[in-house]
Amino acid sequence: MANQPFALVCLPFAGSGAGFYRPWRTQFDVEFEIVPIQLPGREEQFLDDPFTDMPEAVRELTRRVLDGTDDDTPLALFGHSFGAVLAYEIALELTRRGHPGLRHLFVSGSPGPHNGRAERASGLSDEEFLGRVQEFAGYQSEVFEDPDMREMFLPLLRADVEMHESYEPSSSEPLAVPVTSLRGCDDTLVSRTQAEEWSATTRDRFAYREIRGGHMYLIDHPDVLLQAVAAH
Repeated sequence: MANQPFALVCLPFAGSGAGFYRPWRTQFDVEFEIVPIQLPGREEQFLDDPFTDMPEAVRELTRRVLDGTDDDTPLALFGHSFGAVLAYEIALELTRRGHPGLRHLFVSGSPGPHNGRAERASGLSDEEFLGRVQEFAGYQSEVFEDPDMREMFLPLLRADVEMHESYEPSSSEPLAVPVTSLRGCDDTLVSRTQAEEWSATTRDRFAYREIRGGHMYLIDHPDVLLQAVAAH
């Protein structure tokens, strides 16, 4: 894989969009193509309703992955937190379709998909919900400090979080590609034990890698993350 160009398909975490990953294309010198996948309800698609149903989301996002990559280009999937389960489900869907391009799954900041997370934010009042999400993520987006922006983006974040919290895997069959689980070494939301639960999702190689930082380490250290991807 190191000698063959490939595409790193990046799935957003809850409340974010493809714009988080787009700067990586020019900021870092990597030997692979970064392909951000957009979710409805954000950025250039802010008028579209966000996904509320995981199977529907996976079908549509798989189509976008295939539209955004060439058939003969090897691809790897990357997702952080909510994006990790999206990436995993897309990997399962590509496998069901017999797509030959999938080479690797990178999951970040997430417990194994068959165990989930005990903490919940769904159903709380707006203030409690944002406080809980901030507790989960370890940071507060500036978007929610502006009342107008908050009113616009809060339903989007709620939809992502509720879909994440109600998520159940579509299959228990292990993938036939390597899986790498990444985690911030100071992450207080996802433990190492939880991050290593991803080993059960593959019958190929599994690797675990820690990167300095907390749950949202990829905000401060995307270069280290991309080095880890390149190494695998």
